[in-house]
Amino acid sequence: QVQLVESGGGLVQAGGSLRLSCVASGSIFRLSTMYWYRQTPGKQRDMVAWVTSGDSRGYADSVKGRFTISRDNAKNTVYLQMNNLKPEDTAVYYCRAIYLANDSWGQGTQVTVSS
Repeated sequence: QVQLVESGGGLVQAGGSLRLSCVASGSIFRLSTMYWYRQTPGKQRDMVAWVTSGDSRGYADSVKGRFTISRDNAKNTVYLQMNNLKPEDTAVYYCRAIYLANDSWGQGTQVTVSS
């Protein structure tokens, strides 16, 4: 199993930026599709962005043009650059790694955007 640790969350004003990081343990990181999800209280966890082992990327419509996902296989790290943040981006953000039957989640990092 891959162990994931997120960091980079915090409090930011609307229009500001944050960069989230997710560091993975283990040797299968480079083979894994990496995801960022987010969740607010009482709601389901929604996928925000993903990047495959081949560096193909995708985004939820709500964040297209504002968020950028990237990976650094040498550092076993996936990033989420979040620009032009909005109050509705407030959530706990989770990192996820999937490779074949391996499916791992991080513990989450809180992002709060004030208006």
